[in-house]
Amino acid sequence: MNTVLRIAATVVPVVGALGATAAAHAQDYPLRTIRIVLPFSPGGGTDLLARLLSKRFYEAFGQAAPVDNRPGAGGTLGAELVVRSPPDGYTLLMSTASVAVNVTLYPKLPFDARRDLIPITQVASAPLVVTIHPSVPARSVKELVELAKKTRGGLNFGSNGTGTTSQLAMVMLHQAAGITLTHIPYKGAGAAITALLSGEVEMGFPAVISVLPHLRSGKLRALAVTTRRKSSVLAELPTLDSLYPGFDIDNWFALFAPAGTPQTVINRIHAEVVKSLQHPEVTAFMQREGAEPVGSSPAEFAAFFGREVEKYAKIVKDSGVQLE
Repeated sequence: MNTVLRIAATVVPVVGALGATAAAHAQDYPLRTIRIVLPFSPGGGTDLLARLLSKRFYEAFGQAAPVDNRPGAGGTLGAELVVRSPPDGYTLLMSTASVAVNVTLYPKLPFDARRDLIPITQVASAPLVVTIHPSVPARSVKELVELAKKTRGGLNFGSNGTGTTSQLAMVMLHQAAGITLTHIPYKGAGAAITALLSGEVEMGFPAVISVLPHLRSGKLRALAVTTRRKSSVLAELPTLDSLYPGFDIDNWFALFAPAGTPQTVINRIHAEVVKSLQHPEVTAFMQREGAEPVGSSPAEFAAFFGREVEKYAKIVKDSGVQLE
């Protein structure tokens, strides 16, 4: 008994000292480079936002914050990299609604996003756009649906990856309109849009923030948006909800840290994101590209994330979406 007590008496001060050191370290954060892991290929809306935050972090913290693109498996490879990283705030995950989808879509993942990632903040939200290659002879969703029904094997569409909101939106359209579509998954929005631009695929559901420049140039054609609210930059487009009541899906962009990251560090990062969203360069980008800044608190985003996991679990199960 006495031996045990002596050991405990020795351990307590050590643990206390470690806690004090961690707290002091958190207050000094950051002391070195911050890596922002992006689980998709370069060129998409998430990549653009991540690079804007990277620039703001560097100016605010005085430390480099490079974006590390790690595409693959619908965003799970990059997410796992962050989960396995030290919980010190120096490796962050910038991802999309796909991280909520993957909880159900990949039931055998070696991690659980709800347990192993800390939600820091939802950075922004953007509607998806029903987009087609100009060679497709359709000027409305109604004409697109009629064309798909007449086409043997249906039209083909490119997504940002299996299980991403770009695929789930198409699955929802398939169910609502009763059409056949052939899914071709890519490793991120950049690759999917490249395929759409080249005519390799006939249609897609990219986020407005990723596709807007190509719509303005006339290289691609937009038919509708997927959110119940209209797009601020594509106000002429109808909502799919107006055609198929209840259709509502968007793509949100958010920042996560590994579980165990000190709360003071989480709060420090959140505060800087909120400041960044008020920066003229960032607000101009959001307005120009049709995204809506959010900047929710860690608690607010955690609650939202939980609801999104449940929402997409129902969509995945009801639709029968499976890994390809």
